[in-house]
Amino acid sequence: MKAVYLLTLSLMPVMILSCGPNKQETGTAVPEKFEYLADRFGDTKVMRYQVPGFDSLSLQQKTLVYYLSQAALCGRDILFDQNFKHNLAIRHTLEAMYAGYKGDRASEGFKAFEVYLKKVWFANGIHHHYSMDKFVPGFSREYFMEMAATMPEVTLPLMEGETRDAFLQRVGDILFDPSIAPKRVSLDDSKDLVLGSACNFYEGVTQAEVEAFYAAMKDPKDPTPISYGLNSKVVKGEDGKLRELVYKQGGMYGPAIDKIIFWLEKAVGVAENDHQRRTIEALIAHYKSGDLEAFDQFNVLWVQDLDSRVDFVNGFTEVYGDPLGMKATWEAVVNFKDIGATRRTEIISANAQWFEDNSPVDPRFKKKEVKGVSAKVITVAQLGGDCYPSTPIGINLPNADWIRKEHGSKSVTMENITYAYDQAALGSGFLEEFCSDTTEIARAEKHAFKADNLHTDLHECLGHGSGQILPGVSSEALKNYSSALEETRADLFALYYLMDPKLIELGLFDTDEVPKAEYDRYIRNGLMTQLTRIEKGKDIEQAHMRNRQLIAKWVLEKGAADKVVELFSKDGKTYARINDYQKLRTLFGQLLAEVQRIKSEGDYAAGKALVEQYGVKVDPVLHAEVLERYQKLDLAPYGGFINPTFVPVEENGKIVDVKIEYPASYTEQMLKYSKEFGLLPVYN
Repeated sequence: MKAVYLLTLSLMPVMILSCGPNKQETGTAVPEKFEYLADRFGDTKVMRYQVPGFDSLSLQQKTLVYYLSQAALCGRDILFDQNFKHNLAIRHTLEAMYAGYKGDRASEGFKAFEVYLKKVWFANGIHHHYSMDKFVPGFSREYFMEMAATMPEVTLPLMEGETRDAFLQRVGDILFDPSIAPKRVSLDDSKDLVLGSACNFYEGVTQAEVEAFYAAMKDPKDPTPISYGLNSKVVKGEDGKLRELVYKQGGMYGPAIDKIIFWLEKAVGVAENDHQRRTIEALIAHYKSGDLEAFDQFNVLWVQDLDSRVDFVNGFTEVYGDPLGMKATWEAVVNFKDIGATRRTEIISANAQWFEDNSPVDPRFKKKEVKGVSAKVITVAQLGGDCYPSTPIGINLPNADWIRKEHGSKSVTMENITYAYDQAALGSGFLEEFCSDTTEIARAEKHAFKADNLHTDLHECLGHGSGQILPGVSSEALKNYSSALEETRADLFALYYLMDPKLIELGLFDTDEVPKAEYDRYIRNGLMTQLTRIEKGKDIEQAHMRNRQLIAKWVLEKGAADKVVELFSKDGKTYARINDYQKLRTLFGQLLAEVQRIKSEGDYAAGKALVEQYGVKVDPVLHAEVLERYQKLDLAPYGGFINPTFVPVEENGKIVDVKIEYPASYTEQMLKYSKEFGLLPVYN
């Protein structure tokens, strides 16, 4: 997988703030007071994000944002079903019980039920969005049955011919039996990855059968291969043969795709220019046919659309949710360019060839000519599918290696999202608890926001766009380690160049305190603070988290003789400290060279060894300490967002303006989305 969503925020907490105008380079102030906090439950906080600059858009652009935002919400059911085949039935059941329960809604049992439902909404299913483990309900099976007994049978999604009792037994088993679908995505390659994963991309087939099925389709000499299997489910027929159920109009997920097309066709009518119009039409053509060559044609047009202010991601895009790294989940992001802040990314992308030429990797793995690298800072207007409620802060697309090589890639940094995180972190006590000294705290408070955004710019624009695989090497050669290694590669590229004098020369900052702030944050997070997201006794599963620990632990070990990085104890607490930033940069470069070699040569064995040795296992003693210290801060390690609502103002049947409204609550938005965008049958 080549296109990546960056999730490197340092466990920033959330609070309700009163703040002055947004200092982003948007030209539009936000409200004097803005309530960031929408909800908190379990290990998660949900925020609102602002959309500064929207009022400065033209009516045509506002209308385009509205139509694209509607399309972005129409695929919600698709993701639920992709994550687990029973998710829609479970969500429907839980929502019906929540809305219709007549018992004591103040009881501990009902409160635990409500928390569970909120977790299911946040994760788009019954498995945690990061750990992939199935949620353990905080209420008993008996309580669940008591609640369900009060529900009219008509409100329960029974299968044809299924009795009420049989339905409740089936759903109860799924929720409460730990042996049923324990892991949405299993990366334990000592076992069958397909059979060990609950995701709904395969049915009745084994890993070996799937790999053989797609191997027979591929031509290793094809210079422009399609992304085989990207938009389909593989099933075994009664004849024992494997076949694909393609996601398309009239195919799998057809009812939701029909509505996506409906709103995209409206967007065509208000496109900003001819190129954007043709881009949206190409996406519609792909949705109608399910053809992956049509998807490539759309991606080529999309990556070349550099003049439009409004932009979007919409479709089956990322493959994190598939243990084999082939099948894509559905996602959407609607956005518009932050013109002022984009100046820094334009500087970076304009110098892409210099960065490629001066990379510390083997010349065989460098691109001789970097084509079409574009980057911008965006204001997010709407999130959907696998980008909602938990969202990335950066995107680099498209995925296909040959498109990236021949036509380039488009990178974005979501600055209104990072701004919300930054504002929400103020005054939390997090830095004071985990920074090694007051110098580190002061550096973070002054430079961390700029440093983290620059890291995202470099990661997305240059990191994912750099390097090349050798001829004949499959893009899927690294299998279940592909995502973690690709994120490692992009992070290392960004880290290596952050400390390069070239960035000061380009005017991106004027002091090396900026890259030092990011180095501090990255090492602190990779070695310690991200462990707050892991349960005691668990390994690290999520690709981005594996990548961060891999890098931090590798440089800790390789620089041990010179104490480049060290863990030390002070007042009974462990801290991470960087003693030599330049030597650390050199280590980042050395690891980058090796990871690029692994990717370019498709060296699965070396990639597996690197991830397993440094990225997976957790020090149990340090882990326990970090959890204890973090718990005292009363913060939540995971954060996500609810969307603003775009409301068209009509006169005589025509849209004359589009207004923004912010939802009153997380629960309100989730129930509204289930009602208005519940577009798929419960059983697909």
